[in-house]
Amino acid sequence: TGTDIARMSRIGVKAMTKAHGLALLDAAHRHGHPHLVAADLNPRVLSGKPAAALPPLLRAFAGGRGSARPTAATAARQSTDWAGKLSALTAEEQHRTLLDLVRTHAAAVLGHAGTDAVRADAPFQDLGFDSLTAVELRNRLSAATGLRLPATFIFRHPTPSAIAEELRTQLCPVGADPSAPLFGELDKLETVIAGHTHDEDTRGRLVARLQSLLWRLDDTASGAGDTDGDAADSEDRDLESASDDELFELIDRELPS
Repeated sequence: TGTDIARMSRIGVKAMTKAHGLALLDAAHRHGHPHLVAADLNPRVLSGKPAAALPPLLRAFAGGRGSARPTAATAARQSTDWAGKLSALTAEEQHRTLLDLVRTHAAAVLGHAGTDAVRADAPFQDLGFDSLTAVELRNRLSAATGLRLPATFIFRHPTPSAIAEELRTQLCPVGADPSAPLFGELDKLETVIAGHTHDEDTRGRLVARLQSLLWRLDDTASGAGDTDGDAADSEDRDLESASDDELFELIDRELPS
């Protein structure tokens, strides 16, 4: 099927014509070795894959380094990042965001160019999934979210919508502190900043931006407007042009731990 061909292509095995396959079968009959595999391999794809990402029979051809699975640290960072993204959304928006993720990966596994064929409430078996593609989808979602998902995950939650809701439950547990992702980012920044030093000019610029940010936060909390004239306007523009990492770095340097 098209799904099988797409899966084969991803691991470096090309489809063969009937004539090519029959020719290889004839060659095998003339060969003296007892174990032969007729396969048209794609060396470029195989050499770019880590061994763990390939079936055991093809791992000798692997050339990529590293593991196909994320490390514990990477997985934890991914799940924290997702929790942070989702914390600012309503429950419906969270579900919709994760449903888009599930449908995108499901479409890729099935070899579809888009997600239109992956209906939210359609059973995975009706969409064309089997045990192999179900495990591949599980692996993709696990890598994307940082969650450790069981091999039977797709069959326990048999539709894309059900999968999205289960991911939402794990990434946004009921009763979780909505500010936890923010403080998690601050904890990471503390570790990074502790290993760096700053010259006097850089330190002064950071402190100035932090002070401006704190004034802005105080104004927001009290409902007060900006009353500092052109100087405050300039500071606000500095803040607006700063990246999230710069803002968090400023906060981490000056707020008490």
